Amino acid sequence: MNGAINGILFDLDGTLLDHRGAADAAITAWVSALAPGHPRLAEAAALWAALEIPHLAAWQAGECSWQEQRRRRVRALCRELGVEPPADLEAAFATYTEHYRRGWAAYPDVAPALAKLRGHTFGILTNGSQGVQEAKVRALGLDLGPVLTGECLGGQFKPSPGCYTAAARALGLPPSQVLLVGDDLDKDVRGPAAVGMPSVWIDRLGAEPAPAGFPRITSLTELPALLAARP
Repeated sequence: MNGAINGILFDLDGTLLDHRGAADAAITAWVSALAPGHPRLAEAAALWAALEIPHLAAWQAGECSWQEQRRRRVRALCRELGVEPPADLEAAFATYTEHYRRGWAAYPDVAPALAKLRGHTFGILTNGSQGVQEAKVRALGLDLGPVLTGECLGGQFKPSPGCYTAAARALGLPPSQVLLVGDDLDKDVRGPAAVGMPSVWIDRLGAEPAPAGFPRITSLTELPALLAARP
């Protein structure tokens, strides 16, 4: 990671906000209410997490609406669990969302790290829905510049190369001067490299070493020192 870094783009879910913790608790509460005592309740969170990937990808590809991908996820989870889907799938997802919103919380390392990084131009680059992601940022009380999603970047979601160049342009900087920090190896680490944007992988689970050539941190509190030590 060489050269001046004047801007920092943060991923949101899994980087700033504990999405997995909030989603796991929310879907467990939802299934408990739908099917009390279900024998596979302990599996519900993992099943729901796995369903996010294909159905959100279908929405991002324009294959279905935001509302339809939500309905599909509810149907698919009920099918996996062998329970009758609610008659009103939209209302069912709204109930899940109420639980999910109650769990929105920033990781404890976010505030101290940001305090040491002031002076950079900030932004958030996320693949979620514009309205939902903006609501999360407001709920967390974060002041990190523009919230950039594929919906405001011409339909380009991570890891589309155009997504990163458009995000850098939104910060008024070339990609080479913008650092992307995120938890997804493909979308937040390898993807930006295609346009010359440096990146840092935040591996909160301490899973494994980063791919060769990409810095790895396990907490955002490591980021200021990493930037200070760059050549």
